[in-house]
Amino acid sequence: MKTLLRIMLTAAGAAIAAQAAAQVTFYEHPGFEGRTFVTNAPVGNFARQGFNDRASSVVVRGERWEVCEDARYDGRCVVLRPGNYPSLDAMGLNDRVSSVREVSRNARIDERRYVPAPQAAQVTFFERNGFEGPSFTTQRPIGNFARRGFNDRASSAQVQGDRWEVCERARFNGRCKVLRPGQYASLAEMGLNNRISSARIVNANTRIDDRRYAPAPVTAQVTFYERQGFEGQSFTSQKQIGNFARQGFNDRASSAIVQGNSWEVCEDAQFNGRCVVLRPGKYPSLTAMGLNNRVSSIRSVEANARIDDQGEGSDQSAHPFHRRQNEQLYEANVTSVHAVVGTPEQRCWVEREEIAQERRNVNVPGAIAGAIIGGILGHQVGGGQGQDIATAGGAVAGAAVGAYIGRDGSGQPVQSRDVQRCESIPSQVRPDFWEVTYVFRGQSHQVQMTAPPGSTVTVNAQGEPRA
Repeated sequence: MKTLLRIMLTAAGAAIAAQAAAQVTFYEHPGFEGRTFVTNAPVGNFARQGFNDRASSVVVRGERWEVCEDARYDGRCVVLRPGNYPSLDAMGLNDRVSSVREVSRNARIDERRYVPAPQAAQVTFFERNGFEGPSFTTQRPIGNFARRGFNDRASSAQVQGDRWEVCERARFNGRCKVLRPGQYASLAEMGLNNRISSARIVNANTRIDDRRYAPAPVTAQVTFYERQGFEGQSFTSQKQIGNFARQGFNDRASSAIVQGNSWEVCEDAQFNGRCVVLRPGKYPSLTAMGLNNRVSSIRSVEANARIDDQGEGSDQSAHPFHRRQNEQLYEANVTSVHAVVGTPEQRCWVEREEIAQERRNVNVPGAIAGAIIGGILGHQVGGGQGQDIATAGGAVAGAAVGAYIGRDGSGQPVQSRDVQRCESIPSQVRPDFWEVTYVFRGQSHQVQMTAPPGSTVTVNAQGEPRA
């Protein structure tokens, strides 16, 4: 009997413990930041908790939870497995959660109702900017990068699943910064380029002073421009576009700026036809990659996707002038080179300017004041009738002088005012690019280069530049 009772108590304790472990924590901001709301029981209306339509990230523990955009588990609902979700935006529920409840352990859920499994907390460091070169990935704390052969070598990073603290010295010493989940194409802005020696995950419930965070990672987006050199009308997207015609920008892009992540651009709709991958950076011309006025669809490339460097659809855009396999090269004569610099700066200042008025505008108040003062001075000269004459003469002379007070040397009346003057100062920075014209097989070609060319340009059989 005692044994049976002990078993029953143990089972009940396990059930209670399992129930207590089932918990969900919502955060007001992405990356587990801001105010929080924690529950281990169903909540039919977040408005009663003061948290309606405010959740932007979530941590799920113990069991699955169903979250819904309307109260009483109505509207669109999705099921979250245990894990850390640094953003609810991908599932379309950012600032839209109104109710939540635990999913029974034995309940069978259609796979289509699940959101993508949360990413494991990990960080990948790259030797060069833009996620290039040898890389090093970890899901565990690393107290000394020297033991991994990667000390002071990291220049860019990709953070997944949770926040990570990176430090410039071993054992998490020296200056440290906290990286939120996202893509960091360069560590230079936070002063840690080639200076990271240790890294460790930050617990989801740990509150971090805002001053310890690195600058927020750049949102993955691409901007296309109608003309070369980032001129003309533009079109920006942070999501895949299967048909540019619906955006009114089909076959119109001539230059592009890529931020935060790589993007695949294709010459036909629905990601068909010839496609190339653009890594983060500025592309003043799409001509060299054969896509000038030919882009019809785009989509973001997963951070961990491996891109083939050979043949069509390869990452030729990051090195648009590189020689292709077995490609025969020629030399074309350069006919003109124009350095394109930034817009001239404008320097302005304010100075006082005197403006002459027309002669007919006599200074009447000045004449009256002059007459009075001249009369007083003239009255003090001589006596009797001579004094009267001096007084009259002084008044006349004083009036004449007073009438000309406020005039310039030519007798013209003047008035002063503040005038703003500006002048253009040529930009002192290095040219943005060089616009090069060359001739190959009797045909003129143009290309934009990041460095000045020599007397010739290396090209392929089609006249496309190569290096």
